[in-house]
Amino acid sequence: MRIAVEGCMHGDLDTVYKTLQYAEKKHGFKIDLLLCCGDFQAVRNEEDLESLNVPRKYRSMNSFWKYYSGEELAPYPTIFIGGNHEASNYLWELYYGGWAAPNIYFLGFAGVVKFGNIRIGGLSGIYNSRNYYLGHHERPPYNESTIRSVYHVREYDVQKLMQVEEPVDIFLSHDWPLGITDYGKWEELVRRKPYFKKEIQERTLGSAAAAQLLEKLKPPYWFSAHLHCKFAALVQHGEVGPLTKFLALDKCLPGRPFLQILELESEPGPYEIQYDEEWLAITRRFNSIFPLTRKRANLGTLDLQKEDCHQWVRNRLQERGAKPFEFVQTVPCYNPSQSGSSGSFSGYPRNPQTESFLQFLELPYILDNMSEAKDLSYSPASLLQSGSFDDNSEAIPIDDVDELEELAEEVDDEET
Repeated sequence: MRIAVEGCMHGDLDTVYKTLQYAEKKHGFKIDLLLCCGDFQAVRNEEDLESLNVPRKYRSMNSFWKYYSGEELAPYPTIFIGGNHEASNYLWELYYGGWAAPNIYFLGFAGVVKFGNIRIGGLSGIYNSRNYYLGHHERPPYNESTIRSVYHVREYDVQKLMQVEEPVDIFLSHDWPLGITDYGKWEELVRRKPYFKKEIQERTLGSAAAAQLLEKLKPPYWFSAHLHCKFAALVQHGEVGPLTKFLALDKCLPGRPFLQILELESEPGPYEIQYDEEWLAITRRFNSIFPLTRKRANLGTLDLQKEDCHQWVRNRLQERGAKPFEFVQTVPCYNPSQSGSSGSFSGYPRNPQTESFLQFLELPYILDNMSEAKDLSYSPASLLQSGSFDDNSEAIPIDDVDELEELAEEVDDEET
């Protein structure tokens, strides 16, 4: 099985797919799957642009809308996680995972799926210690605070992944695991990206949550993006433990290392994306404590009952099969001939895929739960007191690496 891995997509699906098709033609092989490590930007229409946390000058439709509308079909099965530049309103519809477009699958805020006999896990978003222990309190339309916090990794999703016991072959995270630079040529990285040196020395470069998962899951392969550079590392787990090959990739730009192709031993194809039994069991157990306000999830009250839940899910999958529910459009797609939408908020569409998925697991739909509305709107004073408001306490926040990189490139241009 040949799997292509891409760093930050930034909505440029056309270029990535054409590059892979060129590689196939040049080298005479077939690519079975594309994985994307975040900043996918599944923007369906101009309203989605309003939930995309990027400077306004970078808010553009790019090419995903053509795949959402059916004008184009992804030539490869594609699996992606979320980063920090996403149409967060759409990804919230698919919190548990699902088809963002035909043949393009979102892994969810956290998730595990199977592709053939290859097991792929991932964690969306980036780590921010101020918001890590909060619940998923954000709802569209987002304000200046929640448009940023909505993509911050939460303890609840990490703890779900920490329950995974069966081997994971590939894991995806947007930001790098904290401390991963210890296992690669970090001096060379600093020569290319000198503004990383301080964070490496202070051990603040990367995600503490991802580091925890790396130590627990020990996958053979781990891929990340976010920092817009290529960096490889080899992690030895204990003296005689397994190895994890880590690779971070760049964003999709000419001359940048944004793609990697690897070949894995696997069962014969054809392959398709399927639900993972263990992950469904974990999802079913954890849904009773899903934190939908700012309040932290009460993990101590959870009765795991692993084997009973596994058997229940196994029986359901035998009855229905493991193929994900079909893609359904939930909003009007962008029309280039009718651009200029006001971007007004049109409510909380329930994605039929998510509804069917929850019905399959006999779980209630709670993503649009607004019963504690007081937890969803705050005064600036209360936000500052709680520590969740970005009050300029970070001179250069890591999730603004795009702007930081632009400044560095401007300096380089002036010096040359």
